[in-house]
Amino acid sequence: MQDSLLIGLCDGAVDKKKDTYYYTNKIGGYSDLIPGVSNAYNQCTLCDGFLSHVVQIYCPLALSSYHRTIHVFACTAPECHGKLESWKVLRSQCLESEIEKTSAGQSSDRAPVATTDWCDDADDWGMNSEENLGSEQPETNSLTASLEVCSRLQDLRINRSADVEGAGPVIDAPSFQSFYISVVEEADLVGQNDLDHANRLLKEYEEREGMAVEEVACSEGKGKEEAYEKVKAKHGDAVFSSFMKRISLCPEQVLRYSWSGTPLFIMEPPSNMNQMVPPCAHCGSPRVFEFQLMPALVSLLRSAHSSSEFAVEFGTVLIFTCRDSCWTSGSTSPIEEFAFVQTDPDQKLFK
Repeated sequence: MQDSLLIGLCDGAVDKKKDTYYYTNKIGGYSDLIPGVSNAYNQCTLCDGFLSHVVQIYCPLALSSYHRTIHVFACTAPECHGKLESWKVLRSQCLESEIEKTSAGQSSDRAPVATTDWCDDADDWGMNSEENLGSEQPETNSLTASLEVCSRLQDLRINRSADVEGAGPVIDAPSFQSFYISVVEEADLVGQNDLDHANRLLKEYEEREGMAVEEVACSEGKGKEEAYEKVKAKHGDAVFSSFMKRISLCPEQVLRYSWSGTPLFIMEPPSNMNQMVPPCAHCGSPRVFEFQLMPALVSLLRSAHSSSEFAVEFGTVLIFTCRDSCWTSGSTSPIEEFAFVQTDPDQKLFK
């Protein structure tokens, strides 16, 4: 998995009548917790508002026995858009034995998901599991079900307090429409003929900026500093041109996954980028790039309720996680990771 670059695509709306699980890869909705892990209290450090769930990615690592899910949250307040402090990334893990222990005594015909199902033995991020397993639920008698409903209602809090830890979804947190995420390898996109949309976007950009993207790529590939400076001076952003060229095979991609790979910047990164990514606060190990959210995701992040309107604006969001993916067996608290946000210099290209 570490050797391939995976592309995430929007693959249909999640049926509100079907449950999703920690191994479901999706956009929006509410986060699905790994068994035994408590719900985190997600609040924007800038405006004090609740954060909305942006994506859920089930991403166990090769040679690891842990189930592993990453949730990304963001603030929908316009004044917080594009700011690092308005994003939050949480990583949760558990062993198969812990899931079996949690499920002990519960009646269910659903087989546990193996950590290998996400990799070579699966052709997408959770769609097959949803289609086959989404309607199956543990059976409970009416008395148990009633008690459970009462318990959940008591756990919900309208006011912000630490009591929301471990409760269900915070009821006044804005939620986005939910969609499944499917996956293809970037290498599989090479040779596709249906590139009219991408070519049109590139042509419009080149006409507006007065410079062909191929010229930018050529100057970068040859490493000629003088040529690069000339190109940069003429249209202003060679990095953005390279970004557009790279995603032209699939402009609708919402996510790029490459554990310990190289991120695709939409604008020139800070010169001290390596120093800006802090080590893991839990174990002290350095963090590595894991995946990034792409501009096409912005148009999909719309309110799940017709009575309200809100959105999140960004160019790309780079997610960095602990290189060792540290975790203490039996832990009930997710580990916070790091998100680096770049704004979009030309958002209208993706609409």
